[in-house]
Amino acid sequence: MWLDRSARVGYGSVMAEINRQWRLAARPKGMIRDSDFRWVEEPVAAELADGEILVRTLVLSVDPTQRGWMERDTYVPAVRIDEVMRAGGVGRVVRSNAEGFSPGELVTGTVGWQDYAVLPAKGVYKLPPGVDPETALSIFGLTGLTAYFGLLEIGRPEAGQTVVVSGAAGATGMTASQIAKLKGCRVVGIAGGPEKKRFLLDELGLDGAIDYKAENVTARLGELCPSGIDVFFDNVGGPMLEAALANLAMHARIVLCGAIAQYNDMTGASGPRNYMNLLLRRGRMEGFIVTDFAPRFGEAMRDLGAWLAEGKIVNRVDVVEGLENAPSALRGLFTGANLGKRLLRVSA
Repeated sequence: MWLDRSARVGYGSVMAEINRQWRLAARPKGMIRDSDFRWVEEPVAAELADGEILVRTLVLSVDPTQRGWMERDTYVPAVRIDEVMRAGGVGRVVRSNAEGFSPGELVTGTVGWQDYAVLPAKGVYKLPPGVDPETALSIFGLTGLTAYFGLLEIGRPEAGQTVVVSGAAGATGMTASQIAKLKGCRVVGIAGGPEKKRFLLDELGLDGAIDYKAENVTARLGELCPSGIDVFFDNVGGPMLEAALANLAMHARIVLCGAIAQYNDMTGASGPRNYMNLLLRRGRMEGFIVTDFAPRFGEAMRDLGAWLAEGKIVNRVDVVEGLENAPSALRGLFTGANLGKRLLRVSA
């Protein structure tokens, strides 16, 4: 059914002028459906204004926050109906009308669910030499940066303390877990299914792992964290947050990074029933947005790059092939289909 009619690229020219796109067709209700989007094929932009570049999309980032962008204003405005679905990605410059950018260069920016994007050069960044698109969008992307600053600046773990991470087999969770280990902490990860549990123990080297689909999380946290949880890095919310609150150590810190368990029903979401444990344990619960730390992104990338080069952290990507599969790739985040950072490859 699906035919790749996207343009073949010769740097500086577009041979065939077809741009495939997914546009937002409706505000989602509950789980994301294919009918929330509309498939469009239109000509590639022929002209560029001053300061613009034309980028051929190679790889797209698939993130839980995109579900929020479809429905409501968050830390950025909602995607408008009939607008190309927003997503960060990596692409190759095809044409440039901006100083400092040349055809053939790899760049990262908000390219969206489409084959080609016309972007203002001021919002685009070149990939460092030797960094491939998959690494740029995972460990060096917003998920890796989120793990770095969320854990170290909000959680502030100390050597010997116990750190628990929910969604630990996902993009942000796996990186936060490994940074905690590097800092000398005892780390327990929560994930769904035996394969993910093995990943946490065997590949990431965590001290403990809980399969929330098969185990009682509250009880297992009590067993694996007998002195309580010093830092809880939460990507899930809901019952996971309540389970952690029930097992806090004195002066615990809870890092509110995400709440993927509630994104498909924000109207029915409720706060944790046992939040008073924060008072009893003199704890702190704090949210953050990674862009708050934008002036320090270089610092984080230096550390993450060094740890990756030295083999101290593992980077796992989960790549879905084909722009036509973008809706199902995003939906899979909410069913636990991914292991590691989910990406969508649009073009070789």
